[in-house]
Amino acid sequence: MNALRNKVQLIGNLGQDPEIVNLDNGGKLAKFSVATNEIYKNSKGEKITDTQWHNVVAWGKTAEIVENYLAKGNEVAVEGKLIHRSYENKEGEKRYITEIKCNELVMLGK
Repeated sequence: MNALRNKVQLIGNLGQDPEIVNLDNGGKLAKFSVATNEIYKNSKGEKITDTQWHNVVAWGKTAEIVENYLAKGNEVAVEGKLIHRSYENKEGEKRYITEIKCNELVMLGK
């Protein structure tokens, strides 16, 4: 059952071009957002689209693939785990962020 702990799988579209960070050790970090849509009808029969945004980070070879092949609008399948962290902004306020650390990525669509 450990294989199922803290596992996330999403299929969605990139909301913007990925941000690539070149690290001092020669490695790469890719940051991008993925939008997932749920479509349903409300009690009045109106079609509603609920869009959720997910922050994703990829490291190493996966980040290189993201850099070379992905752009805004591309459909992807992402598998990874949830990471929660906090930081202080310039004003000293504590901020919290939840993101998906991408372990596997599949490019979908055209």
